[in-house]
Amino acid sequence: MPLPLIPLIIGGAAAAAGAAGVGAGIHGAVKMKDAKDTMESANRRHQQNISRFEEKNESTTTAMDRLGKLELEILTGFDKFIEVFEKIHNKPAFETIFKEGIQLPKYNKEELRNVSVGAGVLLGGLGGAAAGTAGGFAAAGATSAAVMALGTASTGTAIASLSGVAATNATLAALGGGSLAAGGGGMALGSAILGGATLGVGLLVGGIIFNVTGKKLSEKADEAWYQMKRAEEEIDLICPYLEELGATAQRYFATLTSVYELYQKNFGVLDNMVNMLDRTDYDTFSEKERLVLENTVLLVGVLYNMCKVQLVEQSERGQLNKINYDAIIKSTETAGWAIEQVT
Repeated sequence: MPLPLIPLIIGGAAAAAGAAGVGAGIHGAVKMKDAKDTMESANRRHQQNISRFEEKNESTTTAMDRLGKLELEILTGFDKFIEVFEKIHNKPAFETIFKEGIQLPKYNKEELRNVSVGAGVLLGGLGGAAAGTAGGFAAAGATSAAVMALGTASTGTAIASLSGVAATNATLAALGGGSLAAGGGGMALGSAILGGATLGVGLLVGGIIFNVTGKKLSEKADEAWYQMKRAEEEIDLICPYLEELGATAQRYFATLTSVYELYQKNFGVLDNMVNMLDRTDYDTFSEKERLVLENTVLLVGVLYNMCKVQLVEQSERGQLNKINYDAIIKSTETAGWAIEQVT
Protein backbone atom coordinates (compact mmCIF):
# COMPACT_ATOMS: atom_id res chain seq x y z
CA MET A 1 0.00 0.00 0.00
CA PRO A 2 2.91 2.45 -0.43
CA LEU A 3 1.71 3.73 -3.84
CA PRO A 4 -0.68 6.37 -2.49
CA LEU A 5 2.29 8.00 -0.78
CA ILE A 6 3.93 8.89 -4.13
CA PRO A 7 1.39 11.56 -5.09
CA LEU A 8 1.69 12.95 -1.61
CA ILE A 9 5.47 13.09 -1.86
CA ILE A 10 5.34 14.64 -5.34
CA GLY A 11 2.68 17.04 -4.23
CA GLY A 12 4.72 18.00 -1.21
CA ALA A 13 7.82 18.51 -3.30
CA ALA A 14 5.87 20.59 -5.78
CA ALA A 15 4.44 22.68 -2.98
CA ALA A 16 7.89 23.17 -1.50
CA ALA A 17 9.29 24.12 -4.90
CA GLY A 18 6.40 26.46 -5.45
CA ALA A 19 6.96 28.05 -2.10
CA ALA A 20 10.64 28.44 -2.88
CA GLY A 21 9.77 29.95 -6.25
CA VAL A 22 7.40 32.40 -4.64
CA GLY A 23 10.08 33.26 -2.10
CA ALA A 24 12.66 33.83 -4.82
CA GLY A 25 10.18 35.89 -6.74
CA ILE A 26 9.42 38.01 -3.71
CA HIS A 27 13.14 38.42 -3.02
CA GLY A 28 13.75 39.42 -6.63
CA ALA A 29 10.90 41.88 -6.52
CA VAL A 30 12.30 43.38 -3.33
CA LYS A 31 15.71 43.75 -4.95
CA MET A 32 14.15 45.38 -8.00
CA LYS A 33 12.21 47.76 -5.80
CA ASP A 34 15.31 48.59 -3.76
CA ALA A 35 17.26 49.28 -6.95
CA LYS A 36 14.44 51.44 -8.28
CA ASP A 37 14.24 53.35 -5.00
CA THR A 38 18.01 53.84 -5.01
CA MET A 39 17.93 55.17 -8.58
CA GLU A 40 15.10 57.55 -7.83
CA SER A 41 16.77 58.74 -4.65
CA ALA A 42 20.10 59.24 -6.43
CA ASN A 43 18.49 61.18 -9.27
CA ARG A 44 16.40 63.29 -6.93
CA ARG A 45 19.39 64.15 -4.74
CA HIS A 46 21.54 64.76 -7.83
CA GLN A 47 19.03 67.23 -9.21
CA GLN A 48 18.84 69.00 -5.86
CA ASN A 49 22.64 69.27 -5.80
CA ILE A 50 22.73 70.60 -9.35
CA SER A 51 20.04 73.17 -8.54
CA ARG A 52 22.02 74.26 -5.50
CA PHE A 53 25.18 74.63 -7.57
CA GLU A 54 23.44 76.45 -10.42
CA GLU A 55 21.85 78.92 -8.01
CA LYS A 56 25.22 79.79 -6.44
CA ASN A 57 26.93 79.84 -9.81
CA GLU A 58 24.37 82.18 -11.33
CA SER A 59 24.42 84.67 -8.46
CA THR A 60 28.22 84.68 -8.27
CA THR A 61 28.65 84.99 -12.03
CA THR A 62 26.18 87.88 -12.05
CA ALA A 63 28.08 89.66 -9.26
CA MET A 64 31.45 89.11 -10.94
CA ASP A 65 30.15 90.17 -14.36
CA ARG A 66 28.72 93.34 -12.87
CA LEU A 67 32.06 94.12 -11.24
CA GLY A 68 34.03 93.33 -14.40
CA LYS A 69 31.78 95.51 -16.53
CA LEU A 70 32.08 98.43 -14.10
CA GLU A 71 35.88 98.11 -14.12
CA LEU A 72 35.96 98.19 -17.92
CA GLU A 73 33.61 101.19 -18.00
CA ILE A 74 35.86 103.03 -15.54
CA LEU A 75 38.99 102.27 -17.53
CA THR A 76 37.34 103.19 -20.83
CA GLY A 77 36.39 106.58 -19.40
CA PHE A 78 40.01 107.52 -18.71
CA ASP A 79 40.26 108.91 -22.24
CA LYS A 80 38.03 111.82 -21.18
CA PHE A 81 40.30 112.51 -18.22
CA ILE A 82 43.34 112.53 -20.51
CA GLU A 83 41.64 114.96 -22.88
CA VAL A 84 40.90 117.44 -20.09
CA PHE A 85 44.16 116.94 -18.20
CA GLU A 86 46.33 117.56 -21.27
CA LYS A 87 44.73 120.97 -21.82
CA ILE A 88 46.13 122.23 -18.52
CA HIS A 89 49.47 124.04 -18.82
CA ASN A 90 52.24 124.41 -16.23
CA LYS A 91 50.82 121.60 -14.09
CA PRO A 92 53.07 119.66 -11.70
CA ALA A 93 54.41 116.22 -12.55
CA PHE A 94 52.22 114.49 -9.96
CA GLU A 95 54.90 112.00 -8.97
CA THR A 96 54.11 108.60 -7.50
CA ILE A 97 52.15 109.02 -4.27
CA PHE A 98 53.40 107.26 -1.15
CA LYS A 99 51.30 107.33 2.01
CA GLU A 100 51.52 104.81 4.84
CA GLY A 101 52.68 102.05 2.54
CA ILE A 102 50.29 103.10 -0.21
CA GLN A 103 51.79 103.52 -3.65
CA LEU A 104 49.81 104.95 -6.54
CA PRO A 105 51.18 105.22 -10.07
CA LYS A 106 52.16 108.64 -11.36
CA TYR A 107 50.28 110.00 -14.32
CA ASN A 108 51.34 108.31 -17.57
CA LYS A 109 49.45 109.51 -20.60
CA GLU A 110 50.31 106.62 -22.93
CA GLU A 111 49.67 103.96 -20.32
CA LEU A 112 46.29 105.41 -19.43
CA ARG A 113 45.36 105.78 -23.10
CA ASN A 114 46.31 102.17 -23.85
CA VAL A 115 44.26 100.95 -20.90
CA SER A 116 41.31 103.07 -22.02
CA VAL A 117 41.40 101.78 -25.60
CA GLY A 118 41.94 98.18 -24.53
CA ALA A 119 39.10 98.32 -22.03
CA GLY A 120 36.88 99.73 -24.77
CA VAL A 121 37.71 96.73 -26.95
CA LEU A 122 36.83 94.29 -24.19
CA LEU A 123 33.69 96.21 -23.25
CA GLY A 124 32.56 96.19 -26.86
CA GLY A 125 33.02 92.43 -27.02
CA LEU A 126 30.84 91.65 -24.02
CA GLY A 127 27.61 91.79 -26.02
CA GLY A 128 28.30 88.45 -27.68
CA ALA A 129 30.38 86.90 -24.94
CA ALA A 130 29.37 84.08 -22.62
CA ALA A 131 28.20 84.74 -19.07
CA GLY A 132 31.23 84.97 -16.83
CA THR A 133 33.48 86.67 -19.39
CA ALA A 134 33.31 90.12 -17.78
CA GLY A 135 33.68 88.42 -14.41
CA GLY A 136 36.74 86.68 -15.78
CA PHE A 137 38.32 90.04 -16.50
CA ALA A 138 37.60 91.13 -12.92
CA ALA A 139 39.00 87.84 -11.63
CA ALA A 140 42.21 88.28 -13.62
CA GLY A 141 42.51 92.07 -13.25
CA ALA A 142 40.68 94.26 -15.77
CA THR A 143 43.60 96.68 -16.12
CA SER A 144 46.01 93.94 -17.20
CA ALA A 145 43.42 92.39 -19.52
CA ALA A 146 42.80 95.80 -21.11
CA VAL A 147 46.50 96.30 -21.81
CA MET A 148 46.74 92.86 -23.38
CA ALA A 149 43.72 93.63 -25.54
CA LEU A 150 45.80 96.07 -27.56
CA GLY A 151 47.70 93.18 -29.14
CA THR A 152 47.40 91.97 -32.72
CA ALA A 153 45.17 89.11 -33.82
CA SER A 154 46.61 86.16 -35.74
CA THR A 155 45.26 87.71 -38.96
CA GLY A 156 47.52 90.71 -38.48
CA THR A 157 44.55 92.93 -37.65
CA ALA A 158 44.91 95.16 -34.61
CA ILE A 159 42.53 93.95 -31.92
CA ALA A 160 41.68 97.57 -31.10
CA SER A 161 40.10 97.86 -34.55
CA LEU A 162 37.80 94.88 -34.00
CA SER A 163 34.50 94.82 -32.15
CA GLY A 164 31.99 92.44 -30.61
CA VAL A 165 32.70 88.71 -30.51
CA ALA A 166 35.61 89.10 -32.93
CA ALA A 167 37.38 91.40 -30.48
CA THR A 168 36.75 89.07 -27.54
CA ASN A 169 37.92 86.00 -29.45
CA ALA A 170 40.99 87.78 -30.81
CA THR A 171 41.84 89.04 -27.33
CA LEU A 172 41.58 85.57 -25.83
CA ALA A 173 43.76 84.19 -28.62
CA ALA A 174 46.31 86.94 -28.05
CA LEU A 175 46.36 86.17 -24.34
CA GLY A 176 47.04 82.57 -25.28
CA GLY A 177 50.06 83.49 -27.42
CA GLY A 178 48.26 83.55 -30.75
CA SER A 179 46.09 81.18 -32.74
CA LEU A 180 46.65 77.43 -32.69
CA ALA A 181 47.54 77.55 -36.39
CA ALA A 182 50.29 80.04 -35.62
CA GLY A 183 51.69 77.84 -32.89
CA GLY A 184 50.05 79.64 -30.00
CA GLY A 185 47.71 78.31 -27.39
CA GLY A 186 44.59 79.79 -28.95
CA MET A 187 41.45 80.95 -27.18
CA ALA A 188 41.46 78.02 -24.76
CA LEU A 189 44.83 78.99 -23.35
CA GLY A 190 43.80 82.63 -23.37
CA SER A 191 40.84 81.73 -21.22
CA ALA A 192 43.05 79.65 -18.97
CA ILE A 193 45.43 82.58 -18.50
CA LEU A 194 42.49 84.63 -17.31
CA GLY A 195 42.06 82.27 -14.39
CA GLY A 196 40.45 78.95 -15.29
CA ALA A 197 39.89 76.19 -17.79
CA THR A 198 36.87 77.57 -19.65
CA LEU A 199 34.80 80.71 -19.89
CA GLY A 200 32.06 81.12 -17.33
CA VAL A 201 32.27 79.33 -14.03
CA GLY A 202 35.56 77.64 -14.90
CA LEU A 203 37.22 81.03 -14.96
CA LEU A 204 36.11 81.69 -11.42
CA VAL A 205 36.32 78.22 -9.88
CA GLY A 206 39.37 76.73 -11.53
CA GLY A 207 40.47 73.18 -12.17
CA ILE A 208 37.99 71.49 -9.85
CA ILE A 209 35.13 72.28 -12.21
CA PHE A 210 33.37 69.01 -12.87
CA ASN A 211 31.47 67.54 -15.83
CA VAL A 212 29.21 65.04 -14.07
CA THR A 213 26.41 67.51 -13.45
CA GLY A 214 25.58 67.63 -17.13
CA LYS A 215 25.49 63.87 -17.55
CA LYS A 216 22.75 61.36 -16.95
CA LEU A 217 23.49 59.07 -14.04
CA SER A 218 24.21 55.41 -14.70
CA GLU A 219 21.21 53.09 -15.04
CA LYS A 220 22.83 50.81 -12.48
CA ALA A 221 21.72 51.74 -8.99
CA ASP A 222 25.04 51.30 -7.21
CA GLU A 223 26.98 53.17 -9.92
CA ALA A 224 24.37 55.95 -10.03
CA TRP A 225 24.65 56.44 -6.28
CA TYR A 226 28.45 56.55 -6.52
CA GLN A 227 28.32 59.14 -9.32
CA MET A 228 25.87 61.25 -7.37
CA LYS A 229 28.05 61.18 -4.24
CA ARG A 230 31.11 62.10 -6.25
CA ALA A 231 29.38 65.09 -7.80
CA GLU A 232 27.98 66.07 -4.41
CA GLU A 233 31.45 66.18 -2.87
CA GLU A 234 32.61 68.62 -5.54
CA ILE A 235 29.45 70.71 -5.24
CA ASP A 236 29.92 70.84 -1.46
CA LEU A 237 33.38 72.31 -2.05
CA ILE A 238 32.38 74.75 -4.80
CA CYS A 239 29.18 76.22 -3.36
CA PRO A 240 30.72 77.85 -0.24
CA TYR A 241 33.56 79.18 -2.41
CA LEU A 242 31.13 80.64 -4.95
CA GLU A 243 29.05 82.18 -2.18
CA GLU A 244 32.11 83.87 -0.62
CA LEU A 245 33.43 84.99 -4.01
CA GLY A 246 30.05 86.49 -4.85
CA ALA A 247 29.90 88.32 -1.52
CA THR A 248 33.49 89.56 -2.00
CA ALA A 249 32.64 90.82 -5.49
CA GLN A 250 29.62 92.69 -4.13
CA ARG A 251 31.66 94.34 -1.40
CA TYR A 252 34.41 95.29 -3.83
CA PHE A 253 31.81 96.62 -6.27
CA ALA A 254 30.37 98.83 -3.52
CA THR A 255 33.80 100.23 -2.62
CA LEU A 256 34.75 100.74 -6.25
CA THR A 257 31.44 102.49 -6.88
CA SER A 258 32.08 104.87 -3.97
CA VAL A 259 35.48 105.84 -5.34
CA TYR A 260 34.14 106.12 -8.89
CA GLU A 261 31.27 108.39 -7.84
CA LEU A 262 33.74 110.61 -5.99
CA TYR A 263 35.95 110.68 -9.08
CA GLN A 264 33.02 111.58 -11.33
CA LYS A 265 32.09 114.44 -9.00
CA ASN A 266 35.63 115.84 -9.00
CA PHE A 267 36.17 115.25 -12.69
CA GLY A 268 32.88 117.01 -13.45
CA VAL A 269 34.16 120.11 -11.66
CA LEU A 270 37.54 119.85 -13.42
CA ASP A 271 35.90 119.39 -16.81
CA ASN A 272 33.75 122.46 -16.22
CA MET A 273 36.79 124.49 -15.15
CA VAL A 274 38.77 123.60 -18.26
CA ASN A 275 36.16 123.37 -21.01
CA MET A 276 33.49 125.81 -19.83
CA LEU A 277 35.47 128.39 -17.85
CA ASP A 278 38.64 128.04 -19.96
CA ARG A 279 40.81 127.61 -16.87
CA THR A 280 43.84 125.98 -18.47
CA ASP A 281 46.82 127.62 -16.75
CA TYR A 282 47.71 125.87 -13.49
CA ASP A 283 49.68 128.91 -12.33
CA THR A 284 46.46 130.89 -12.19
CA PHE A 285 44.48 128.21 -10.36
CA SER A 286 43.08 129.01 -6.95
CA GLU A 287 43.88 126.70 -4.05
CA LYS A 288 40.45 125.14 -4.44
CA GLU A 289 40.98 124.55 -8.17
CA ARG A 290 44.38 123.00 -7.56
CA LEU A 291 42.88 120.71 -4.95
CA VAL A 292 40.22 119.58 -7.43
CA LEU A 293 42.92 118.69 -9.95
CA GLU A 294 45.07 116.91 -7.37
CA ASN A 295 42.12 114.95 -6.02
CA THR A 296 41.07 113.90 -9.52
CA VAL A 297 44.58 112.67 -10.31
CA LEU A 298 44.67 110.81 -6.97
CA LEU A 299 41.34 109.11 -7.68
CA VAL A 300 42.45 108.09 -11.17
CA GLY A 301 45.42 106.32 -9.60
CA VAL A 302 43.21 104.59 -7.03
CA LEU A 303 40.72 103.46 -9.67
CA TYR A 304 43.51 102.24 -11.93
CA ASN A 305 44.96 100.13 -9.13
CA MET A 306 41.57 98.85 -7.97
CA CYS A 307 40.80 97.62 -11.49
CA LYS A 308 44.22 95.96 -11.58
CA VAL A 309 43.50 93.69 -8.61
CA GLN A 310 43.09 90.01 -9.43
CA LEU A 311 40.15 88.89 -7.34
CA VAL A 312 40.93 85.24 -8.01
CA GLU A 313 44.25 83.47 -7.67
CA GLN A 314 44.62 80.56 -10.05
CA SER A 315 45.35 77.31 -8.26
CA GLU A 316 47.13 74.16 -9.33
CA ARG A 317 45.52 71.97 -11.96
CA GLY A 318 42.56 70.12 -10.53
CA GLN A 319 42.33 72.41 -7.50
CA LEU A 320 39.81 75.04 -6.47
CA ASN A 321 40.88 78.63 -7.15
CA LYS A 322 41.45 80.97 -4.22
CA ILE A 323 40.09 84.41 -3.46
CA ASN A 324 42.92 86.95 -3.42
CA TYR A 325 42.12 88.36 0.01
CA ASP A 326 45.48 90.11 0.56
CA ALA A 327 45.25 92.22 -2.60
CA ILE A 328 41.54 92.91 -2.09
CA ILE A 329 42.00 94.07 1.51
CA LYS A 330 44.98 96.29 0.61
CA SER A 331 43.10 97.83 -2.31
CA THR A 332 40.01 98.42 -0.19
CA GLU A 333 42.08 100.09 2.54
CA THR A 334 43.71 102.35 -0.05
CA ALA A 335 40.28 103.26 -1.38
CA GLY A 336 39.12 104.13 2.13
CA TRP A 337 42.18 106.32 2.67
CA ALA A 338 41.59 108.11 -0.65
CA ILE A 339 37.94 108.74 0.16
CA GLU A 340 38.98 110.32 3.47
CA GLN A 341 41.55 112.48 1.69
CA VAL A 342 39.16 113.76 -0.92
CA THR A 343 35.98 114.27 1.10
